Amino acid sequence: MRVLLVEDDPLIGRSLTRAFEGSGAAVDWARAGDDALAALSTSRYAIVLLDLGLPDRAGLDVLKEMRCGKDATPVLIVTARDDLETRVAGLDLGADDFIVKPFDFDELAARMRAVIRRHAGHSTSQISSSEIILDLAAHEVTYKGATQLLPAREFALLQALLERPGTILSRQQLEDALYGWGEEVESNAVDVLIHYIRRKFGNEIIRNVRGVGWMVAR
Repeated sequence: MRVLLVEDDPLIGRSLTRAFEGSGAAVDWARAGDDALAALSTSRYAIVLLDLGLPDRAGLDVLKEMRCGKDATPVLIVTARDDLETRVAGLDLGADDFIVKPFDFDELAARMRAVIRRHAGHSTSQISSSEIILDLAAHEVTYKGATQLLPAREFALLQALLERPGTILSRQQLEDALYGWGEEVESNAVDVLIHYIRRKFGNEIIRNVRGVGWMVAR
């Protein structure tokens, strides 16, 4: 999962970046509204965490520009402001949820999962294909009746594939889903993760289309 964090407070930004990276998410941290809009124009994100008090423009203006530009990326507003007027304005402009600072990271992660699954049309924290079930809350994978708890990065790779079952994802698409700005990516990083997943569940869990990429069955 790739997250765009829009936050100008360095303490909060560093803390959230470390927390997300520890959970296997790739995080791009934008410190201003214009930087966030530039990132959204070039990259695909699972969700945007949007602070409202940005140095160059209001967070609500960023949200308004996103929605006016037909950008439907889920947005969770992270703010110290808890007044009714702000909440109503954010929701009316297209925000998906709010969380008020200070907050617990586990609650933030749970709200993110809820927003993402609603956008994907899922009613629970599980996503699945005909053969695979991913429990996003427990980080467990079930394949042909066998269930295992996967390390964060392996789980994230399988999630990226399972969000588009039957679709071939290239190496670049998988790297974009797994790694954020500034992260060094070994040339065989994706291959290594796939090898570990196959070693646990068998080669058929992830199918290779030679010269094109990888997929899971629909």
